[in-house]
Parts: sequence; structure tokens; C-alpha cells
Amino acid sequence: MTTAVREAPHHNKLTCYTDYKCRRPDCVQRYNDWYRTRARALAAGTWQPLVDAAPVREHLHELHAAGITPHRIEQITGIDWCSIRLFTQPHLGQGRGITKRTTPETAAKILAIRLEDLVPGRVDATGTRRRVQALAATGWPLSVIGSHIGMAAGYARHLAHREAVFGRTAQAISAAYDELRNKRPQRNGITRPVVKRTRTHAARHNWAPPKYWDQHPGAIDDPDFEPMYGLLRAERIAQDAHWLITTNGLDRDQAAARLEVSRFSVDRALREHPQDQAATSRQALAA
Repeated sequence: MTTAVREAPHHNKLTCYTDYKCRRPDCVQRYNDWYRTRARALAAGTWQPLVDAAPVREHLHELHAAGITPHRIEQITGIDWCSIRLFTQPHLGQGRGITKRTTPETAAKILAIRLEDLVPGRVDATGTRRRVQALAATGWPLSVIGSHIGMAAGYARHLAHREAVFGRTAQAISAAYDELRNKRPQRNGITRPVVKRTRTHAARHNWAPPKYWDQHPGAIDDPDFEPMYGLLRAERIAQDAHWLITTNGLDRDQAAARLEVSRFSVDRALREHPQDQAATSRQALAA
């Protein structure tokens, strides 16, 4: 299914309510519980004020330099990786600056991570692959991206298709993405023909640019998120209808209503894209 613009990447943090204006009942309840708890603590004089985030930022820089990614830190601390990244770099897509103050609890969790206890291994390459592809969609050649992080050009080309990479590589590509995404290749030594050829290659493979990922916060690293960039409307309807029918058990009329299109549009989309229709039929027979 296509993720709505400004959809929260999670629904288990206060940022869902405060930053993404989510008003799901459970998210509103979570915020209200936090607010009441804070009010009681303030009244009792036990509320802990925010602390300077500089020590946390310095510690994160050390972890990142050793190849420990924000996603690995999220696994260890339970703190959302987006919040972790904001300690060291702003989120330009959302207009959010670097975190300067944080809660004592968050600071303690991050500062408790000891580098000697962690050995960077191989991690899922979804985010790395999509970042490389996004830069290519803006005209950055894969070989240049590789040389930018000190990687052989030949190996760098494989990153657009890898399933797993080392943690150091994932972190290096993430940093390169944040640095290069807002720069124009032609103003940084890349010739016009090379830029055009790179963009054409990316368009042929439906590689989504950074602007697309900005519309889906957190999705660039989510292996379960299926990007719909570059697909024709009929293809999107076919894929979404297939998902609703096979996963949610809806019939075609119900799927059409959910997608806010006509039953005719669903039938035509599945007819024009028989691979989705065939998959839907197999699922229905199996059920």
C-alpha cells in the first residue's frame, strides 16, 4: 500500500503525536499519559529537566566512526533511529535541526553503549541500496559515489543491488547521501552527458530520488515498504488491489472502494498487469 505523506514511521513514540500530528486514539492516549505524568512530577518536584546533548553527540560520533549505525543503536537502546540521527545531523526534509537537549534517560541509554562490546557485522542493505539509487536518480554516477567514501568504483556499482553490507559501509553511504543529495553533480565536476546517462539509467529502473523518500519518513530503511515511484497509475492500482485482496481478504468491489476507484478501474488494472491478476487468483484458490 502507498504510504500517506507525513505518515509517522512508527506509532510508539511521542513524536508521532507532536511531530506528525497523528491523532490515532492510542497515540493521543500515549501523549496524554505522558503529559499527566509530567504534570504530577512537576508538582512533586521530581521532574528531571533536559540535559545538554553534547556528550551524547560526541559519543555517537565515536560509534558512527567505528561503523555502528543508528539502526544498530536503536536495537540496543530501543530509541527510534530517527531520534538518534538528529543528535548528529539535522533532518532537512522535515526542517528539524540538531538535537541540543535531551532527557537524562535517553542520554544514559546512549552513553551506556561501549564500543568494545560491539563488533560491526553485516546489516540489511535496504537503506544503503535505496540511498545509492536515489543519488543516481539525481545524476550522481555510482562510481563517483564509491570514490566519495573511499570505495573502489567497481564495487560501488554493486551497492545498488546488494542485499547485505557491512555496518561501516551502511554508515558511510548514509553520510554521503546526506551530503550529496542537495548538491548538483554538474557543479561538482560531473559532465552533462554523464549526468544525463546516469539519470536515464535510474529512470529505466524506477529508482526513486531523495524527494520521494522525503515524502515517506523512515521508509527508506524499511524493507517492508514497497516504493511505488515510477509506476503507472494502473500498475499502482493493480499492486494495491492485489495487496488488499490477498492480505486483507477483500473482494474486488471492496478493494475498489478502499482505493477510492471504480470496480472497472480495478478490473482493467489487473487485466493490463496479468502478473498481479495471476498472483491474486492463486491466492484466492489456495484460500
